[in-house]
Parts: sequence; C-alpha cells; structure tokens
Amino acid sequence: MRIALFSGNYNYLREGANQALNRLVHYLEHQAHHQVRVYSPVTATPAFEPAGTLVPVPSVKLPVRGEFQLALGLPRAIRRDIEGFAPDLVHVSTPDILGTRAESFAKRLGVPIVASQHTLFETYLEHYGLGWARPLAEAHLRRFYRRADHVLAPTPALVSAMKEMRGDERASVWSRGVDRDLFSPDRRDMAWRRAQGIAEDEIAVLFFGRVVLEKGVAIFAEVVAELQRRGHPVRPLIVGAGPALAMLDGLAGVVVCGHLEGEALARAVASADIMLTPSTTETFGNVVLEAMASGLPVVSADAPSARALIESGRTGLICSPRDVADYVAAIEKLLAPDARRTMRAAASAASAGYSWDAASASVERVYRTLVR
Repeated sequence: MRIALFSGNYNYLREGANQALNRLVHYLEHQAHHQVRVYSPVTATPAFEPAGTLVPVPSVKLPVRGEFQLALGLPRAIRRDIEGFAPDLVHVSTPDILGTRAESFAKRLGVPIVASQHTLFETYLEHYGLGWARPLAEAHLRRFYRRADHVLAPTPALVSAMKEMRGDERASVWSRGVDRDLFSPDRRDMAWRRAQGIAEDEIAVLFFGRVVLEKGVAIFAEVVAELQRRGHPVRPLIVGAGPALAMLDGLAGVVVCGHLEGEALARAVASADIMLTPSTTETFGNVVLEAMASGLPVVSADAPSARALIESGRTGLICSPRDVADYVAAIEKLLAPDARRTMRAAASAASAGYSWDAASASVERVYRTLVR
C-alpha cells in the first residue's frame, strides 16, 4: 500500500504523538513493506530524524504556543506531490487546517481516510483563558472525526466515546508500546541521584514530560510545596522542558534535568521514587507507561488515559484531578519504602503487556480492511 500521512508535528518537537507516528511509519515500511509519505510542518532544528519520507509543508508559528508550527493549508505543490504519490489511503493525525484540507483532498481523490486521536485539544483551552471557545472546538472535532472512514483512539474508553460521537462502530483501539530494554528498574542509579544533590533519605517526586500548562504544572507545584510544608523529605525532579518551567523554579530543592534522551532519560526516570502527573489532557500517556516500566508508582489525575494504564492501589494511585489534598494524601501513602517496593514491582510487570509492533500491526490491519 501507499499511505499518505498528515501530521501537525512529525519531528520538529519530540512528544508522545509523533513518537507513536514515527514508530508506526518505521513498522509499515520495514516490517510490513508499505510506502509511506509524510506531510508535516518542519523547522530548521528538528528534534530527531524522521521515519519514512518527510515532505515539508509551509507553515507559520502558532499564536500563544510559538514552539508549534501551523500549516495554513495544502499548497498547489503539495497537492501535486500527493497526486504523484497516488496514495491508496490517507491518514490524518491532527485536526488542524492541514488535516482538514487533507480530508477534503482525499475525498476528491476517492481514497479512504483514517483519522487518529492523539490529544484532547478541547481540554487545552481553559488553561489559556479560552474556555469560552470549547463548544466551537468540540463542533470542529465532531466534524473532523465524522468525515473519516475509520478512527483510531488509544484506549477503549476513548473508542467508545468516538463511536457514540460518530453514531457508528467505525472506531478501534490503537494502543502504544514501551521500549522495556531502555525503560527498566535496572537503570536506577544512586550515584546519579547523589550527583544531583538528592540525599539517600529524600523522596524524588518526578514530573516527566513537556513542561506546559495543560500538563498540570500548577497543581504539581502546589502538591510538592504542601508536602514540603508538612515536613516530608520530598525533592521535585523535573525531566523535561517547556514554557511553563518558571512555575516550578521556586520549589525548594528542585532538580531540573531539562530535555533528555536515550539512556540518560531512562536513568533519570528510574532514579526517581514516585511520578506525579496531574494532567487530564492525555489520550494515552506514554510517559506514564515509561515510568511504570522503570518501576515507578504513578500518582495520576483521574482521566481515561490513566484508568486504561493504572490499576489504582496496585500499580499506582488515581486522584481527583484538581484536588491538591487528594494528591498529597496519595503521595503520603507511598512515602514508606515498603509501600513503594510492592507497587514498583507491579507497575513494571504491568508495562510488559504493551508492544510497539503489536500496536502498529493493529493499525495496518485497519488500513488493509479499508483498502480492500
């Protein structure tokens, strides 16, 4: 098959969505032997080498979130390129202008459309004072996902919601995987912790991911500050970078690692004691799965993505999303080493059920069915 894939950010910033897309393209080309051509905005400083053939689409910086690029449509040269490629199927991964125009062009070409859900964009708006626009965003998303012939969502709960929104059964799970050779409890490094100034008796509470408002940065800061006010030996450990980092700079003893990759990333994650993620905007939560594979108990906001990954009380703890006291109480339960030890083992074992190849194969099966 020839597959045309459209993305709002295929490789210029590293995030969970494009990690899944690049894994998928690599699988499709190298194991399933299909051809993939990817259309996405690019920048002069890509975060990583892309899988497949990447065709740059002209774009501008996104207002408010200037680290992202926004393609304003499908220029004539891009339309010619798509026609020359003659795709058997179009896959749209972002409900932006590029994705919407790609759907329209696919309908003109008469090829099936797969849409994949990666982010709960409508939940972002309130974090930027744009809550009034949520009904408009939800209306656009309904139209975007209904125009596709099939929708892929990362959890059973989101698939059920998508089927209800569409009014049909044409939606299925595209799960995610984790590299268990990289993310492992064996990466825990006490010497590394000491080098960061984390004492033996301190509990390193991890924030892992892009440091942006919609990831619950403000709540993370409140929870850690309250734990410290109560006299608990808690040390915030920040693995990631982003425009909201200043909100965490004032925490006592904060250790900021910035953006890490590969073994350095895996070592930092495994060397924490607890991961705290107050975000409700994830559709899957790759960082949660990577933390679990690293042997960390995860204290998470109650969201569909968290419920799909965490068995509360066994592999982590799920809290009321905006209730600082609930998060504080959950972390206090894990301050005892024995409580963490049991949950660490259960979290690591639970992560074994997730495979990148199995996840990508499920997408390829959907492609084959639609093309047939």
